[in-house]
Amino acid sequence: MISVDYVRTMAAYGHWMNSRMMEACAAIPAVDRSRDMGAFFKSLHGTLDHILWADMIWLSRFEGTAPPVAKGTDLFRPDWDELVADRALADARITDWAVGVTPEWLSAPLSYVTKFNPHRWTLPAWVPVTHFFNHGTHHRGQATTLMMQLGVDPGVTDLPVLPGIFDGSLGMEASKVPV
Repeated sequence: MISVDYVRTMAAYGHWMNSRMMEACAAIPAVDRSRDMGAFFKSLHGTLDHILWADMIWLSRFEGTAPPVAKGTDLFRPDWDELVADRALADARITDWAVGVTPEWLSAPLSYVTKFNPHRWTLPAWVPVTHFFNHGTHHRGQATTLMMQLGVDPGVTDLPVLPGIFDGSLGMEASKVPV
């Protein structure tokens, strides 16, 4: 099972990476951000949009709230400025949620139904939470490849360079960082 420290660390890491990526992508012309580059979600915008959509779906399951509503036909947030603003709001919400996670909640059963496979899943919460963070990291990796293809270097993306990870501002010491 994962720990509360893992959840909080990954929430901080996702927030940090999403902020850096959205800022770097702002320099890319809209036509290039939206160009079909053959990625699974076609474009850089489509990939970043998918990450936000999935994060909001999972968070609604974790919080027991209504799922988000798409604002476009093919995209969750077709407008770039709205995508950037909603990404920042989502990261703040994920961080707030992570602060409230307890070991008891992580080990308790979580039930949900997916849109694409309408089967009721019931798993210990730590399993979908692990998937939640893994999913974002996976697709940010795809997005950084698209950024490089568009001439924008995303910089270092490694967890150990997350600001605050070892100075105590994330609430942990280097010897207690989850592996």
